[in-house]
Amino acid sequence: MQTITALIPVRAGSRRLKNKNILPFGDSNLLIHKIRQLKQVKEINNIVVSSNSDEMLAMAAAEGVGVHRREEQYCDEVSAPFSEVVKNICQNISGDYVMWAPCVCPLVGPLHYADAIKTYFENIKNKNHDSLVSVTKFKEYLWDENGSLNYDAGKGHVPSQHLPDMWRIINGIFLAKREDMVAWAYWIGKNPYKYKIDKSAAVDIDDETDFEIAKHLYKTYYESHQ
Repeated sequence: MQTITALIPVRAGSRRLKNKNILPFGDSNLLIHKIRQLKQVKEINNIVVSSNSDEMLAMAAAEGVGVHRREEQYCDEVSAPFSEVVKNICQNISGDYVMWAPCVCPLVGPLHYADAIKTYFENIKNKNHDSLVSVTKFKEYLWDENGSLNYDAGKGHVPSQHLPDMWRIINGIFLAKREDMVAWAYWIGKNPYKYKIDKSAAVDIDDETDFEIAKHLYKTYYESHQ
């Protein structure tokens, strides 16, 4: 029987939003909220919290899930590149498949995870994709320092609905074989399936504004359903 491990990566010392991973959310905090969401997904065999924080690892243990104590060099965003962080974590946990489920996307919930797992295996069976990543689609006028990127900012201007589809990666779900993640030193391959998340659930907490939006949306739309 092939197993799926849900991985929640957290660390101490968030720079942009202090103690981001354990900010109060719902009836607990972001980390515990995510653990409890994942516990509702029957397709998941194991849940592991990877961290350098004694406090966060203790929270995980109290919730009855696995822990991976991560070395500081794989947590400070300086000593090791992100590719080595992914490789190190995946080498030190078990499971045939790993689903990264960061707690900074608290509105990505049990129904998303269950459906994403089902979608992943359907597409792997057909050999169309090597991994799955959560995204949200958008159409916006994009510029860099040299000018417009995806439209003619002049006489060739088009209505936004005629702009090409763009995809923003949401740090909600990354799913692939564990051994592939080790080989790639990354959480998705060259041909990932783009798993679409509704805009209302796609809040990815990076700063105080994101956090306030997530709390409001959760209380308004999701609290009674997760």
